[in-house]
Amino acid sequence: MGQERQSNDHDIILKSRKHLDITGVKQVESFDNEEFLLETVMGFLSVRGQNLHMKNLNVEQGIVSIEGKIFDFVYLDQNSQDKSKGFFGKLFK
Repeated sequence: MGQERQSNDHDIILKSRKHLDITGVKQVESFDNEEFLLETVMGFLSVRGQNLHMKNLNVEQGIVSIEGKIFDFVYLDQNSQDKSKGFFGKLFK
């Protein structure tokens, strides 16, 4: 009971498209200077950008801070794969 992580809290705060604070992170799956893959309490989250680096990591509290130029972030839900065919998938049905 030493961990006091708030297991259901998950927030994303983006400041000036350069600084991203994420809470509710279970673990960092992988990262490089163009993409971070995080497991959060609400699913897997992919963050893509340029010159990305981890500014802060607090595993006990589930907090990750990423700096760099943020292009996008998206949740990777397994059940949304059928829906994510995009514009061309719908166009060529």
